[in-house]
Amino acid sequence: MRICVIFGTRPEAIKVLPIYIRFKELGVSVDLVHSGQHHELTEPVLKLFNTPPDITLDVMREGQSLSSLTARALTVLGELFESRRYASVIVQGDTTTAFAAALSAFYHKLPVGHVEAGLRTFDRYSPFPEEINRKIISSIATIHFAPTAHAESNLLRENVDPTAVVVTGNTVIDALRWVDENHSTSMEKAIFEIGLQGVKYILLTTHRRENIGVPMRNVLRTVREFLIANRTAVLVLPLHKNPAVRQIVLEVLEGQDRVRLIEAQGYLEFCALLKHSAFLITDSGGVQEEAPYFRKRTLVIRETTERPEAVTAGSAILVGTNPERLRSAMDAAWNAAVGGRPLELVDCSPFGDGYASDRICKAMIENAKN
Repeated sequence: MRICVIFGTRPEAIKVLPIYIRFKELGVSVDLVHSGQHHELTEPVLKLFNTPPDITLDVMREGQSLSSLTARALTVLGELFESRRYASVIVQGDTTTAFAAALSAFYHKLPVGHVEAGLRTFDRYSPFPEEINRKIISSIATIHFAPTAHAESNLLRENVDPTAVVVTGNTVIDALRWVDENHSTSMEKAIFEIGLQGVKYILLTTHRRENIGVPMRNVLRTVREFLIANRTAVLVLPLHKNPAVRQIVLEVLEGQDRVRLIEAQGYLEFCALLKHSAFLITDSGGVQEEAPYFRKRTLVIRETTERPEAVTAGSAILVGTNPERLRSAMDAAWNAAVGGRPLELVDCSPFGDGYASDRICKAMIENAKN
């Protein structure tokens, strides 16, 4: 029995590597396959976990559309599944890589395990194209690894067979726990090297397609006005590789006082930035999962979230991109951070206990026996 674990982006890598490592520990034959969707961003993660891919594909072409990326991924993955005898395929989340891998596996009649199954915003265009990607994967998957009971309930409402759903927790907590427990000294060193030791800063990440343009400009201008009004506040913003995102960020924030525009950080460095921040502003999904681990307030600059557990737990607040709502939330979060008021969480671990990968691997092994 050989299992294919596939990823293409940095968030996918972070979430599947604990699974791949656990399979290895259990003595299971497994291939770690990199689609090549995000080469540059995934390399530091692979190095940190000391897990080079067994197979690296080449799906990216300069300037390609979403349609052409999907078509090429289907072709390349089809060739892989024809040349290798896999017992099953594991995909994670809702990326183009995950969608194409699940569809290609279906074409080759291979069982599909879907990690982080059941996330929904119920808005087909937010996030785009991820909401439709994950719904289609759910219609293909043989076994659904729901990170939370809420995700499980979404699947059951869509008439997914209850016996095919396993609530596991989210593997991002497995990865975060491993880094925090094994690299705490390196995390402190990273903060020192970035020049943030003893600095009270706000961490901002933004990259969503649906925010590019006016919504992103509104957010960044609101943040700029907040910094003008709060002379001790510092903003740290790791720049996304997307040229359209970089252009807007530089247009609004370049040259502003107390704004640190830094290049995209490695996973360990980003964990350090997250751990030591005053609070977060983000349109990322993964950061919403990671923040409760470090008990950080998170202002989500989206109108919907597929991770309502963070909102329920008290870690995340949906503020959207409306300037007034964002500014009000920033004022409250900053005052709490400056005043030393700790974040009170209803649930300190809404996304799991850090052992999701073990549950996933054992369920896949058991499923292969049946």
